[in-house]
Amino acid sequence: MSNRHISLKDLAKELKVSISTVSRALKDHPDISREMKEKVKQLALARKYSPNPLAMGLLKQETRMIGVIVPDLVTHFYASIIAGIESFAKEKGYFILLASSNESIEKEKEAIENLLKARVEGLIVCMSQETNETSHFESLLAQDIPLVFFDRVCLQEQVSSVTADNTEASKKITRHFFEQGYRRIAFISGPEQLNISRERLAGYLAGLEYCQLPVDPDLIEQCNLSHESARQAMNRLLNLPTPPDAVFGINDTVAFAAMKEIKRHRLHIPNDIGLVGFTDEFHSTVVDPPLTSITHPTFEMGIEAAKLFFEQLTSKQSPKTVTLKTKLVIRESSSKPTD
Repeated sequence: MSNRHISLKDLAKELKVSISTVSRALKDHPDISREMKEKVKQLALARKYSPNPLAMGLLKQETRMIGVIVPDLVTHFYASIIAGIESFAKEKGYFILLASSNESIEKEKEAIENLLKARVEGLIVCMSQETNETSHFESLLAQDIPLVFFDRVCLQEQVSSVTADNTEASKKITRHFFEQGYRRIAFISGPEQLNISRERLAGYLAGLEYCQLPVDPDLIEQCNLSHESARQAMNRLLNLPTPPDAVFGINDTVAFAAMKEIKRHRLHIPNDIGLVGFTDEFHSTVVDPPLTSITHPTFEMGIEAAKLFFEQLTSKQSPKTVTLKTKLVIRESSSKPTD
């Protein structure tokens, strides 16, 4: 016997009546006789009929699907946020469709197009590192399609978003380094068009000011978030006439690349140079030495993004920004041994 989903059309064909008659009978419509209602319900039970939520949604112009676009589907950071979105969406009777931009603006645009073709009711997005213009998002707003950003955000006056308190987090890192006795603290940032780059740089500079340390432009490096680009940035820092004695990366991927380059220079972490990451990926606990990092409330970030999405879907409220607190998890990579 076929495991194919039984449809209204199948029931109607077997009973030799119209699809609308079957549909109305199942809904106890007063225009349908009691005898026909009974026949339809008995057959539906015998054939194990259950309504197809996608088909029902299309009839109502509601598919109950949300498109979610992330830069990658591999890291725990995004996986945990997706889990939060999915958890809240499920409570509302919605499903999510996932797409990855692979850090490409062209793939981001393609993902939007494909998700809209799949009839999603709106989008929750974390921008790619290449996204330096916003016309594809503005087009969604012009079509009145619900849109929410998380982590990497833009158009905040027009679009609701969820972010971490990046500035305060970076300030915490700088102060931690200072308290551990480090004085030449470097920062490896990301693409300048990303809000996380700007906000984490601002926190780094605020931290230096708080600790009454001078700002040395040579200690601020940039990369494109790839392992190789981050490694090269760390190499440039280590080849300065007076290299840094501490460094933190804009994310853990950057910090892991920096760690590899530091070891290649035969330097010891944390004695010769302290190291801190950002996002606290699982690998932070298994590298040698374990990496100090900023941990985000990722699952909560997903929940909050989904909440904002349903606010946009149901009431078209004014854009709102939710900022979540982070925590500095101190491990061996930034803790100088006491004499």
